[in-house]
Amino acid sequence: MVKPIKSYRNTFVILFVTLVVFTFINISLGSIYIPLKQIFLSFLDGQVDKESWKSIVLNYRLPKAITAIIVGSGLSISGLLMQTLFRNPLAGPFVLGISSGASLGVAILILGASFLGANITAYAFTNWGQAIAASIGAFLVLSAVMLAAVKVRNTMSILIIGLMFGSLTAAVISVLAYFSSANQLQQYLFWSFGSLGNLSWKEIIALSITFFIGIALVIFIIKPLNSLLLGENYAKSLGVNVRRTRNLTLISTSLLTGVITAFSGPIAFIGLAVPHLTKLLFSTSNHKILLPAVAISGSIIMLICDSIAQLPNSEYTLPINAITSLFGAPIIIWLLVRKRKINY
Repeated sequence: MVKPIKSYRNTFVILFVTLVVFTFINISLGSIYIPLKQIFLSFLDGQVDKESWKSIVLNYRLPKAITAIIVGSGLSISGLLMQTLFRNPLAGPFVLGISSGASLGVAILILGASFLGANITAYAFTNWGQAIAASIGAFLVLSAVMLAAVKVRNTMSILIIGLMFGSLTAAVISVLAYFSSANQLQQYLFWSFGSLGNLSWKEIIALSITFFIGIALVIFIIKPLNSLLLGENYAKSLGVNVRRTRNLTLISTSLLTGVITAFSGPIAFIGLAVPHLTKLLFSTSNHKILLPAVAISGSIIMLICDSIAQLPNSEYTLPINAITSLFGAPIIIWLLVRKRKINY
């Protein structure tokens, strides 16, 4: 028997309060100590003891926290969509090759900058330059995957095609890396570590708009997604337009994954693990429950990982990719061993 949505109200309240708490914890951490009272005054446009504190909170820490929330939410929803579409617990937001396409775009910009002219070389080291290059790469791979989705009826074949695109782009990146200088390799390596900081408000607005477009597409396919859990044939017997649902799922996942990778780099673990954690917490497969739950849970975990990466009272910040894997993988292994099975 499926539990009514109202029965999960208390759990959602707890999750939301946890999200708010870790948002403020994340904003309060950094190389410079800022009292919590001064942070609230910065938000309220009040009189702050040091004007530099207000600038740090509003122009660096708050944008980074918002980015963490969007990245964690978007990747988690993408992972849930892929696991549902392919009915595969190991599917994640990167199985379509979209992230690999974004990585290839950045690799061509950074590693191939010396062949593209002086103007391109200067543009390669800007956030907008890397974001545009990643978006173009992700769009090209998306176009190829969508073309394959029209030609191929088998959903698993699309999964294999996406993985092959990932292998192909990785091979091209390896060739570019072989002929690149040490400085270019270092720049690309830093991008591949993933980063939630250094985004301006304009970049966050661009990220947010694409994020909400992807979420809007997901809302239209919540009911069909529940039907797909029992197989495409069952979904068809219920009158579900499987091809339309599949295409919208691929597009929404590609939008979310592509724009997040473009602005924050490839961030591992979140999209694969958070859906499983959420299913263990809520014990349901109803996407009306799972989608908002996964979004909030992913945001919380990303904020926690970013807070750990801050190295409090230090000027150094660890790569977010390393933290998401080191922090999350052991938890998932423990939970799955304890549960002894994976639910779809």
